[in-house]
Amino acid sequence: MKLNRRSLLFAGGGIAAAATLAACGTNNPLSSGSPAPSSSAGTATSGGSASTITLQQWYHEYGEAGVKEAVERYASEYTAATVDVKWTPGDYGTILAAELLTSPPDVFEVEQGGSLDMIRSGQLADLTDLIGDRVSEFNPAVMDRFTFEGKIHGIPQTIDMQLLYYRPSLLEAAGVKPPTTFDELAAAAAAVKTADVGGFFAGNDGGIGVLGTILIWASGHDQLTEDRSAVAFLTDDFYAALTSYRDFLNSGAVLPAASAEWYDGAPFVNGETAMQWGGLWSLPDIKAAWGDDVAVLPFPAIGAKGRPAVPFGAFGACVAADGKNVDAAKEFVKWLWIDQEDKQVDFSNSYGTHIPAKPALVAKADKLSEGPGKDAAQFVADSGFANDIMWSGALGIAFGTALSNVIKGGADPASEFAAFEATATAELAKLQG
Repeated sequence: MKLNRRSLLFAGGGIAAAATLAACGTNNPLSSGSPAPSSSAGTATSGGSASTITLQQWYHEYGEAGVKEAVERYASEYTAATVDVKWTPGDYGTILAAELLTSPPDVFEVEQGGSLDMIRSGQLADLTDLIGDRVSEFNPAVMDRFTFEGKIHGIPQTIDMQLLYYRPSLLEAAGVKPPTTFDELAAAAAAVKTADVGGFFAGNDGGIGVLGTILIWASGHDQLTEDRSAVAFLTDDFYAALTSYRDFLNSGAVLPAASAEWYDGAPFVNGETAMQWGGLWSLPDIKAAWGDDVAVLPFPAIGAKGRPAVPFGAFGACVAADGKNVDAAKEFVKWLWIDQEDKQVDFSNSYGTHIPAKPALVAKADKLSEGPGKDAAQFVADSGFANDIMWSGALGIAFGTALSNVIKGGADPASEFAAFEATATAELAKLQG
């Protein structure tokens, strides 16, 4: 399976990262050893005439057919400058990081609109004034994640998200309603489970990789405090959520292993499970298999203070602060990702299934105009969450270890997460600078 948008977007959560990147398999271009593409930034400055300006725009290598041709077509239609699209195979993040230190591309995409390191080191141009009052046109949950210390450094391109698939006919036959709470989910999974069909599936690790941080949000917590000096979820409610999921995993209602991982719709398509946690990207295959007998839900609220939750990811178009054509690059980003709404719909709708970053455009994406697709887009607007910009890889790994020890190893949550809290406090102090 080739690298695709969500392989990068959902790879920041520690234990979930390994599961998500495994989707790429042995054909993953990130492990191909391909050399970095050569830089060919234009020699004109941002004050030069349009005919003398060449902008270099970078994308990672998308797995969906047609994306490369589409972005090249968008670039060719821009008349204020020549835009040279660079398709970047290999380890995009590593290649980009190196290039930003030497000869940065003018425009490039970055997960969630820019990393903490990029922002702190001044590598990203401030695009706050560029988007201006048009920020209200974009999904508010996405823009909240794209904003750091009051500034915006990336313009969202499209949105990916995760959600719960189920077959209404199976729930109806079992006499249960679509679950709106975690207790209802556990009861529904037990009711629809048969000798041949699992009740619920979220990965061959029992779901702890992909659902770990979701349990934070669904139990009513945020990852970090408002000032980002400490974690914000180490409460009895969170510990109860962990033990509730542990009990669910041990109940027999969770399918322990399937023909593919959570990010592949095959277990649901093949009828191995009645409910599956997966990605919006699987919707076309799932609808092809089950037609109208498909519906979707967010992860349900868990505990008395819980709330529905869906994780999302979005690439953002960024401008190099030290680029040779900063002003011209900003104008191009504005043209493509703020003004050209027909291209924004095409980018989200024609190559896989994704959600336009502007809610007003969702109805124009035919895959999202009705049914499960329409519901999924609304879930992001109502219940979308993303890893905090300071939820670092070290934090994710420490969290994943504690989570596994509790859910798989049976450890006491409070005791296990005391060690995590000490690690998190030290890591956040370091990240505060």
